[in-house]
Formats: sequence, structure tokens, C-alpha cells
Amino acid sequence: MSHIVTIQFSNAGKLFDFDAGTLDLVQGDRVVVETERGVGVGQVVKPPVEKEAGATGSLALVKRKATADDLATVERILQKEQEAYRFCCSRIIERNMPMKLVRVEYQFDSSKAVFFFTADGRVDFRDLVKDLAHSFHTRIEMRQIGVRDEAKMTGGIGICGRELCCSSWLREFQPVSVKMAKEQNLALNPNKISGQCGRLLCCLDYEYETYCCLRKNFPKSGKRVRTVNAVGVVDKVNILTGNITLKLDDNKIIVIKRDEILGDGAPAIAAVAAPAPSRAPQRTRERRPEQRRKQEKTSLESYTQAENAAKAAPAPPPPKENTAAAASSETPKTGQPRKKHRSRKHSHRKQPGATTDSSTPKPPSGA
Repeated sequence: MSHIVTIQFSNAGKLFDFDAGTLDLVQGDRVVVETERGVGVGQVVKPPVEKEAGATGSLALVKRKATADDLATVERILQKEQEAYRFCCSRIIERNMPMKLVRVEYQFDSSKAVFFFTADGRVDFRDLVKDLAHSFHTRIEMRQIGVRDEAKMTGGIGICGRELCCSSWLREFQPVSVKMAKEQNLALNPNKISGQCGRLLCCLDYEYETYCCLRKNFPKSGKRVRTVNAVGVVDKVNILTGNITLKLDDNKIIVIKRDEILGDGAPAIAAVAAPAPSRAPQRTRERRPEQRRKQEKTSLESYTQAENAAKAAPAPPPPKENTAAAASSETPKTGQPRKKHRSRKHSHRKQPGATTDSSTPKPPSGA
């Protein structure tokens, strides 16, 4: 069995597990531990807990409790961090570099100094590192962070009037979306739903699940519901007070409670009175080709009947004195092709054996 203790290195920072060994530690003790970044001084957050050695894996061992000399060294390191911060800010201004220095952290043994900064893009800070290394004679590390980490390190007061959650107790950032603000009926004003870092407030995530659970008991906006005295559409829902705003068919607004709703309302009058979409125009368009074919068939039949009647009628005898003139007029001119009747179909040709008479009158063109 091993004694596992939980330690933090900064206020509201991440928690790390260490093997306490045989040390008797309580919550709030300052201890000296060996980390991947070097030796550091942390604070015990949870007292040691006995766990099996196989379940914890290989954990670093706590060296000792922090003594008075260790705490004095921590104070000297804080002063060095402030001096390094002022010197680095002056160098950034002189070189006109597009970056903002946030914080400087020294290791407990002063073997390395970490400079945290923010920038919109990549920054060439090689000359700045040379200046810092020449001034402080230690290993320099430049680390770019985001705006949320900047607010966590800097601290401040939120719009609620209290200390920022990220710098007081919130150890890890949770993803926040605009959907959470909409679910809580908040005004989508960036100045009201954004924090000091310029991102959405972390507190939007605190009550999101509660709002989702309570909203299941209320009708959705736009749904028709009925009560004892009225039927209308849900316009607004206030989950905290339990009030529901209804908009009646005559545009009157009333406020009711959740218990007054009896069920779904009847369909709107406008929806009932609206006729169902008919396909009459489509049917009319489909019948038009049939009507055209019927008219063409009727005109063709009338023309055929008129042609047959003209053929069956006896031809009147031509006058004797005009026989030669008629023969000469009916004879086609040489070199000119005979014009065909375009409306004549192949199925209505002259029957074989019928006599051709030049005096047979032609059927009228309007038949």
C-alpha cells in the first residue's frame, strides 16, 4: 500500500498526485517535490489516501516538508520574477514586438525561467531571449498561451462582482457555446455574455443541464395549446417563474401557468379554411393535346367526306365553245412541278381505277 497525496503548485491550478511515502501530511502543508520541469514547492490539497501500488503506477516521491529556509527562498524567487517581468516588458517595448507578457515563473532552484506571453500569431523572439539570458544568466523558455489562460494568471473581478472563477477555484476550462445562452433565454449581447478574456462566460455551463431538464416539462415555443378559456400559440416560456405567454388567434396576449394547460390546441382557423392544393391545372394541361388531336381528327374527317361527296356528284357538261380554252388552262405548264396539297394524307389517296376528269370541281378549301 502506498500513500497518495494530491498537490497544487498555483491557486486554482491543476492537481497532481505524488507518493507521500512515510511523511505525515495534512491539508494545507507546503512540500518540496521533484517534477518534470524541476524542483518545485506545492501545497497539499487532499490528505494522503492509501491505494494499491499497482493501481497508482510510478509516482514521484515527495522529498520533504517545506522548511523556513524553503519559504524564504520562495519569497526571493517572487522578487526575481517581478524584476524579470519589468525588464522583459521594457525590452518588448524597445524592440516593438507584437506580443504581451503575462507572467514570469522561476523554478525553485533558479535553474530556469519561464516567460508566458500572448500574441495574435507567431513571434520571432530570438533576440529577446538573448537579452534575457545575458541579463539573468539562466535558461530561458518562452511559452505562448491563450486568452483564457491569461485571465487565469492575471485574475480580476467579473461582471457578477466576484473574483473570476478561473483564478479562484475553476481548475479546467469547459467548452461553452452560444446554445447554452439561448437555452437560458439570455440576451445574445457579446458585452453581457463575454468574460474578461473576451470569450463566452464559463458560468453559462453551470446551469445548462438544469435548464434542459426543466424545459422538458414546458411546451415548446410555437406550439398550440389550449386551456379552459382560450386556445393559442406559445410565445414565451419563463422556466424560473413557470409563466407561459400565449398569443391567441385574435393577437391577444395572455400569461398562464404550466398547470392551466389541458393539452394540444385545435388547428388554427386559417389552416382549416385554406383549401388543399388541387392538381386541376395539371389535368387541364394533360387534356389539351387530346383536344387538339380530336379537333384535327374531326377536320380531317369532314374534309374526307366533302372530297368523297364531290367525287360522287355528277359532273355538269362543259360548254362546247369553252372546251378548248378549259383544256388549255388545265394543262400544266412545262417545266413547272405540280403543287401537292399539303393537307392530304397518304391514307386518302385516290382509289385505283377512278377516272380522271379535268372538269371535276375541286373541293372547297374551307371544308
